[in-house]
Amino acid sequence: MTETGAAGEPQTAQGSHEEDARRGTTGYGTPVSAPSGWRVFHATGDAPVGASVRLPAPPPWREFGGEPLQPPPGDDPRATERRLGTAQARPQLRDEEVDLVNAALLLRRPILVSGPPGVGKSTLAYLVARELGLGRVLPWSVVSRTTLKDGLYAYDSIGRAQAIAAWRAGEEREEAPEIGDYVTLGPLGTALLAYERPRVLLVDELDKSDIDLPNDLLHVMENGCYDIPELVRSPQREATVVTDDPNGRAVVHGGRVECREFPVVIITSNGEREFPAAFRRRCLPLELRPPGREQLVSIVVSHLRRRPEGIEGLLDHFEKSVAAGGTQTVDQLLNAVQLIASGGFHDDEAGRKLVEILLRDLAKGR
Repeated sequence: MTETGAAGEPQTAQGSHEEDARRGTTGYGTPVSAPSGWRVFHATGDAPVGASVRLPAPPPWREFGGEPLQPPPGDDPRATERRLGTAQARPQLRDEEVDLVNAALLLRRPILVSGPPGVGKSTLAYLVARELGLGRVLPWSVVSRTTLKDGLYAYDSIGRAQAIAAWRAGEEREEAPEIGDYVTLGPLGTALLAYERPRVLLVDELDKSDIDLPNDLLHVMENGCYDIPELVRSPQREATVVTDDPNGRAVVHGGRVECREFPVVIITSNGEREFPAAFRRRCLPLELRPPGREQLVSIVVSHLRRRPEGIEGLLDHFEKSVAAGGTQTVDQLLNAVQLIASGGFHDDEAGRKLVEILLRDLAKGR
């Protein structure tokens, strides 16, 4: 049996459309369309004023219950401003790119960012962190020798053994050295602590890693937790360890670290190799293309805090070079704009040659 609502829409006697929407369907079992205001991230880099941005609730299969809750992390505004410049009202990403980032935030899934060098892959992490007010970005730069343990934690066994020997000899310390003083969490390990709001983790250039590292990350990305064996074996059920944040400390219970909110994970790749299908299945792929004219202007104004006069020809040259297959990066453009906008620059033959050097095609070697 059905009734007619105030707007003339049919609704079931057992429940209203609000209940159907909560279940994700209409009264006829068809999916509810996404609300128009579902975005929480708009790629403007504009830091929140007053109350922090409220993130969508995670899916039931991405809920975690880590303890104990850690205090909110600090920020690093200087590092963020070096990456982003000042905030701008205009978005620095395309609409489809913004939508994918919001989907990753909603689903609590890592973002695998690819694209040409200098297109802004790692900058995305700083853009998300500042706009959502998530504190300092945790950067993890990957090389061929990097292992999963490097990202999780390090244990200084030699330092602790020396401290115990000194304590037993009655030197300096009155109390036995705490094991937590010799455990330092890495960027990944810190990001998985139990924070009330997610941390932002930047895994930079994962394609440079050993072939096993992407597979080793699967367990951590699925379960949002890891164990520190040295603390698991310790008779102390609680330890205060060093984190990857400057002067950071965190309490760990029973040697297990589990997140409360899964971190915002930005993984960058220059496409040097393919990742396993199991790894790619757990990530949302985002391919960044070279920025268009509007985005270039926004980036220039963000970094120089003004729009210098006489840069239109420079922007034209940059766009044409990239469109022709050249490997020029945005930071090269910023350097060139800063040069011509500085007082005393002469637009003569020598000056133009210097600008050409700054905007050289990086694929051609020197």
